[in-house]
Amino acid sequence: MSRSGRSFAGRLRHALTDITARVYLVVCAALLVWALVDTYRDSSGESMAGVIPLLATAPVSFVVAVLPEHETMFVAAVALGALVNATVIGWCSRALRHGDRTDPAA
Repeated sequence: MSRSGRSFAGRLRHALTDITARVYLVVCAALLVWALVDTYRDSSGESMAGVIPLLATAPVSFVVAVLPEHETMFVAAVALGALVNATVIGWCSRALRHGDRTDPAA
């Protein structure tokens, strides 16, 4: 247990329920779907649409993107990057809203 009396999983869940974190996740999901659709529609094989979701979920997605080249690795890199970034966004958003006082929901 941490100082606030919440487990790590509880604090993680709490950060991901923040509205800014959820909006970020929705935007990342929309970018991923757009990139996959655009890539499949491009018959020349030269689509660069996959770069946009990777940049939106950097830096974690860059680390995971070096795994073997396959569509599932691309989706996994973007999903993991989005979750890590959304967690950080949620923690920062709550900290900025609550300042130095303790979280009343704790």
